[in-house]
Amino acid sequence: MLLKEDALLIVVLSVVGTMIAAGILFNVAYFVGRRSFRTTVQRIFGLVLERLLRDKYHENLMELWSAVRRTSLQTILEISLRAEEGKLIQRPLGSAKPLPHYDTLMFVPGQMARLPKEAHFPVDMKVTLGAKAEKPLQIDIPLMIGGMGYGIGLSEEAKKALARAAKQMGTVTNSGEGPFLQEERDEAGKFVWQISRSPWGHSPQGIAAADMIEVQMGQGARMGPYTIEPYAVKGKAQKLMGISPVETVVTPAVIPGIQTPWDWPKYVSDLREEAAGKPIAIKLMATGALERDLAVCLEADFDVIVLGGAQGGASGASPLICDDLGIPSLLALVRAERFLREQGARKEVSLVVGGGYSTPGECLKAIALGADAICMGTVPLFALIHNQIHKVLPWEPLTQLVWYDSPYKHRLDIPLASKSVANVLKSMVMEMEEGVRALGKTSLSELGPNDLVALDEWTAKITGVKCAW
Repeated sequence: MLLKEDALLIVVLSVVGTMIAAGILFNVAYFVGRRSFRTTVQRIFGLVLERLLRDKYHENLMELWSAVRRTSLQTILEISLRAEEGKLIQRPLGSAKPLPHYDTLMFVPGQMARLPKEAHFPVDMKVTLGAKAEKPLQIDIPLMIGGMGYGIGLSEEAKKALARAAKQMGTVTNSGEGPFLQEERDEAGKFVWQISRSPWGHSPQGIAAADMIEVQMGQGARMGPYTIEPYAVKGKAQKLMGISPVETVVTPAVIPGIQTPWDWPKYVSDLREEAAGKPIAIKLMATGALERDLAVCLEADFDVIVLGGAQGGASGASPLICDDLGIPSLLALVRAERFLREQGARKEVSLVVGGGYSTPGECLKAIALGADAICMGTVPLFALIHNQIHKVLPWEPLTQLVWYDSPYKHRLDIPLASKSVANVLKSMVMEMEEGVRALGKTSLSELGPNDLVALDEWTAKITGVKCAW
């Protein structure tokens, strides 16, 4: 069966091809005249159609259509990329697999028995993360900009724009797995420093500058060690990372100092002294062994759990890591919230989720099911390039405006990019506020599973909400 993504790509390719053909035909028409133009077009069309209908199947261009229906254009492309050099390929932005998400959940608005709120009622959207820490992180909205690392992913221009937008909206930006970038911190209001498994991950400067520390063990589209080729990171980021310009770097699979699960309590205890009262979070890929991993997190005394579902993206990870590891975000949230509640830790430990959240409805449903906040990557990433896509299209993908190793990164207009990201967050929050009022409530804390119904038995069973019928 042809997937929607494949069909869309085929349509795009067809449109591009049609535009090119139209340009050629226009020039032909200009020189040979309108009548000759019509005749030429008719003959070309007839020749193409005749060829398609008469060529044997193994010689026919429609053979590609059959192959695409059996696999996908993406799979065929990745076969070619593997065949080119025989190396591990890195796919950006995660998986395209259609995984269960929030589409089969619907809100129950107020109407007769419970009245909706008027438009002038303010809605409390503030969130406190790490309430048991000495210095909890407080943000004005429940939407956070997720970890996207400088150098190994984004350019300095992109990081500064994201930080500026986060400050404007009263939320937090995240360093990601890259080295500490002072320019990013200068632009940000609230800032999360991510301690990654890399040699530059444990930065005293980053810890001192942060409002929350996030220890990264995994995420939705990246797990275990990864390789950085000498040519991949050059210039300023390479110097800040302290890596050789001529040697390949393979990052550790585990945070340095952790050799067994029983090492975590001491690690967190030592880090807590260095963090000086700031909340300490753990970032995990949600897996089928989620409860087992969460038990270790509780034993280690983390303040915040950041959970990445399988729909999460990365600047680059192998297709197998993207497609075949972890569990979907919806399942991750439901299982994590249930486990924390059963352990009596739900009020003490904050729960942040990410991976595939791209609409206000999905974010609000996640909060109703127990999430404290949502971290997003793809939404702010594409918002960065709003009104700037003409700088790279049609010859390069849009992300070439924001990747560190792109020759086009300096074309990104930082003020325009930060304004676009802030506008996206503002618009999403306004929609979420409108949804809360429609439910007859005035605060995110009032939302719960009873505000939802499920459209099928499977969703009702896994979430514990009522069936719509």
